[in-house]
Amino acid sequence: MRTNPTRRRALALAGVAGAAGLAGAALAAPALAQSPWPAKPVRFIVPFPPGQAADIFARLMAEKLTDMWKQQVVVENKGGGSGIPATEAGKAAAPDGYTLMVVSSGTFGVNPSLYPDLPYKPLVDFLPISNIFLVPLVIVGHPTLPVNTLGELIELAKKEPGKLSYASAGPGTSQHLSMELFKLKAGVDIVHIPYKGSGPAMSDLLGGHVKLMMDSTASALNAIRDGRIKALAVTTARTAPAPLDNIPPIAKTLPGFDAAGWSGLAAPARTPLEIVARVNRDVTTLLNDDAVIRQIEQRAAIPAPGTPIQFAGFIKKEIDTWGEVVKATGTKPGT
Repeated sequence: MRTNPTRRRALALAGVAGAAGLAGAALAAPALAQSPWPAKPVRFIVPFPPGQAADIFARLMAEKLTDMWKQQVVVENKGGGSGIPATEAGKAAAPDGYTLMVVSSGTFGVNPSLYPDLPYKPLVDFLPISNIFLVPLVIVGHPTLPVNTLGELIELAKKEPGKLSYASAGPGTSQHLSMELFKLKAGVDIVHIPYKGSGPAMSDLLGGHVKLMMDSTASALNAIRDGRIKALAVTTARTAPAPLDNIPPIAKTLPGFDAAGWSGLAAPARTPLEIVARVNRDVTTLLNDDAVIRQIEQRAAIPAPGTPIQFAGFIKKEIDTWGEVVKATGTKPGT
């Protein structure tokens, strides 16, 4: 079977289109940008309200890229609806490099399985550019929880199946599904108590109304540091940033376990591939800068730059992983 010349050229231009699921987008992508880029302000669509990790780091990237590109990079927040309306807006934007989408574990990793009629396909309607950061999640317990290690938690849960419960930020969130993945891998029965957000769940954990929770390290950091809750394990195979670098990974007890919240950049399909490559190069430069790394790690996150192909492969793996968890648990939006 002969390869279409346009597709061969697109693959060679930026090394972005060969990843799983991107063949159609690559085939349709314009071969060359029509004018020097950027020649006007660039917009980042963020599918969350201001103040969340994805928004904070998007603004950090926007500030640094404004200096690099000599053009204003504007962050536009479109929160609500599990990120679906914002992602639809990104899909519909002109593919000229002047609108880029901030994508996340929720919008690109979980939503494809959670919403059967999702109005976008991450690896068809978008060209992945680069991941920006990973946020490890952490299993934390109230001081009265009679375990101090993950192994002890598993032992207790197997001894008393269905008697333990855990809080999460809500159904379908990374906190919920990561804990469900842990339950599947460990073979334990721990009851899920969903809350409307991480804040209310943490409040009940601190008050002792629930004894166990999966949360982001960024959200749980202060309470762990103050000793108000105890950390049992982090979800990433990579070591969490200090001061959480002494918390063992789940993978130490359950080999191969690796999960995190994350956020990165993508462009509408048909965006010129050399623009995708340019943005990737500049974002990678920033994420290897010591000052930027410190700013990210101060919030208990891990810089995670990579090539567009690596990011596309990562997204494909996330879709597959969370698809299995959603199917195994019967998770539906709001349940």
